[in-house]
Amino acid sequence: MALKKFRPLTPSLRFKTLPTFEEITKTQPEKSLTRPLKKTGGRNNQGRLTSRHRGGGHKRKLRLIDFKRYKRDSVANVIAIEYDPNRSARIALLEYGDQEKTYILAPVGLKVGDRVMAGAKAEPAIGNALPLKAIPLGSTIHNIELTPGRGAQLVRSAGAQAFLTNREGGFAFIKLTSGEIRKINEECFATLGQVGNTDHMNISSGKAGRTRWLGRRPHVRGMVMNPVDHPMGGGQGKSKGGGGRHHPVSPWGQLAKGFKTRRKHKPSDRFIVQRKKAKK
Repeated sequence: MALKKFRPLTPSLRFKTLPTFEEITKTQPEKSLTRPLKKTGGRNNQGRLTSRHRGGGHKRKLRLIDFKRYKRDSVANVIAIEYDPNRSARIALLEYGDQEKTYILAPVGLKVGDRVMAGAKAEPAIGNALPLKAIPLGSTIHNIELTPGRGAQLVRSAGAQAFLTNREGGFAFIKLTSGEIRKINEECFATLGQVGNTDHMNISSGKAGRTRWLGRRPHVRGMVMNPVDHPMGGGQGKSKGGGGRHHPVSPWGQLAKGFKTRRKHKPSDRFIVQRKKAKK
């Protein structure tokens, strides 16, 4: 994937960096694999705001992605690479021998005309899904299941990848990008390769309006609010924290920097072999 920059003829063009979409081969989604997507605006089923700064945005259709790769030991042809507005990665449209079509995440290097397969008998090639016990050690993988048969939950965003480092006692040891090493049941499936659209992290929207198209509303700092609206509000001028200097907190008083929010005794702790690298 390549990026394109613009001549700074206007303020919004000065820092704008967008993808070229040169890998996209089909502009309209497969109708049978789409569903309506209702917006919540950050509200729950009672109409109360539970996620701030959400709302508006362009209308979208949900693409049904086959995270389970349920058609096993069947060869499929890649017939298109498409854009998906609901995720950072690109998606690939597959067609099986019985004319059934599905979507999967498009890994780096997957092209139209390639053949992919899911199952224990599949070759360890890019785009193929295999159980962790059948994948060669040292392989780059993505789209990883945490529970056999549940479907992929780990390593699904653009440019993400993990490494299969070891196998022992019915578990595979996976090293994630964060540096965390986690053991996963070796019966779980994973897909070979790295998730595509690797330059996604280098995209710069260039203007606030483009962020609004994505459904993100303005995020107002607590320090510029009044004391009634935020613990850090109030004070004369740019005062830190209003009534006195203290650590940044959320609107509800929870520490915003450095405070660990993970539960101390989470059941999945026993599967973490090595914690992620500490920030410098």
